[in-house]
Amino acid sequence: MEQNKILEVLQNIFQIFFKNDHIKLTTVSSAKDIDSWDSLNHMSLMGEIERTFKIEFEFFELMEFQNVGDIVNSISLKLKS
Repeated sequence: MEQNKILEVLQNIFQIFFKNDHIKLTTVSSAKDIDSWDSLNHMSLMGEIERTFKIEFEFFELMEFQNVGDIVNSISLKLKS
């Protein structure tokens, strides 16, 4: 799956998860850009992403994500293997 498509799917997940149709993700979007994206929501959000893409993140990956681009890159690598 191409990274643009991954970003598109992620945007849909974020909009549903945060109940906000106005969220527009870019690869540099981060928790600072989305009010409700805190450490508690982060884990639930990552679980939703894992279910949608049928992948599994390692714990260290979850803690190292700095922005949406990091998430997209990780998903892309997991889908290729």
